[in-house]
Amino acid sequence: MKVNILMSTYNGETYLAEQIESIQNQTYTDWQLLIRDDGSSDQTRQLIAQYAEKDERIRFINPNQNDNYGVIKSFYTLVKYEKADYYFFSDQDDVWLPDKVETQLKEAENYPKNELLMVYMDLKVVNQQLETISDSMIRSQSGHANTAFVQELTENTVTGGVAMINYALAEKWQSLDNIIMHDWYLALLATAYGRLVYIDKPGELYRQHDNNVLGARTWGKRIKKWLRPHFLFKLYWDLIKATQKQAQALITDDLSPSDRELAEAFISIMSKSPIQRYRTLKKYNLRKNKAFHTFVFSMLIITKFGYRRK
Repeated sequence: MKVNILMSTYNGETYLAEQIESIQNQTYTDWQLLIRDDGSSDQTRQLIAQYAEKDERIRFINPNQNDNYGVIKSFYTLVKYEKADYYFFSDQDDVWLPDKVETQLKEAENYPKNELLMVYMDLKVVNQQLETISDSMIRSQSGHANTAFVQELTENTVTGGVAMINYALAEKWQSLDNIIMHDWYLALLATAYGRLVYIDKPGELYRQHDNNVLGARTWGKRIKKWLRPHFLFKLYWDLIKATQKQAQALITDDLSPSDRELAEAFISIMSKSPIQRYRTLKKYNLRKNKAFHTFVFSMLIITKFGYRRK
């Protein structure tokens, strides 16, 4: 069995060593870590080279290139770089708990290898010093973990750093167009064409700091948005439109009729009358994970408050 751990780095010198060493300390040891640097200007590249020199399981795949692809294309490049049975995604600044890889691989054994599969875990949210902020990001942020297509259409609960996919799902990923984030798109593919499985235990310490590309929702982040309501409504609409485009991107001929109907209903919902929009939301149970977010999501779609076509 071949296991590839994929890491994309960018100016990550502060926490990179700690993350690599948490991978080296996994109870499952038969893996290789492929690292692609996305144009760092600090000492990240030197650190990667040092670890690759000392551990033959670590491979720096672009030591002589310094192109900046962005997160999605960088991880796509890593997925397509080399075939494996299973692929794990790793951020540069977290800390994996020792049995993370072993736990997810054991879960994967319960499913056929030719079935598209993603297995993901919960996260323990911590600060820069690894002090606990929340024991469960899923419970504090989303309320529950998504495993169904209709859930993932409108809200993602998969964080890349605790996600694992099999070869069948990796092969299904063929485009970069209209993807919000790689973990969300792959979770959608898994729910639409295979299986999305959640393990209710933390797989990593999810470090929050000023340079997170994405991160947990904190009260500080929420208050900043609430203080600028016009900006907040724009963010809501931008996300709704982006999720519609992402849904369009995953539709292929082999999507089941029921899931195609669901996706197309969501994609076209804004072209309908207010009563039709309300009925569509109810018929397909289009919602968010938490009641307040569902209320805002539903009211915006029904009323078109603040909506701009482009």
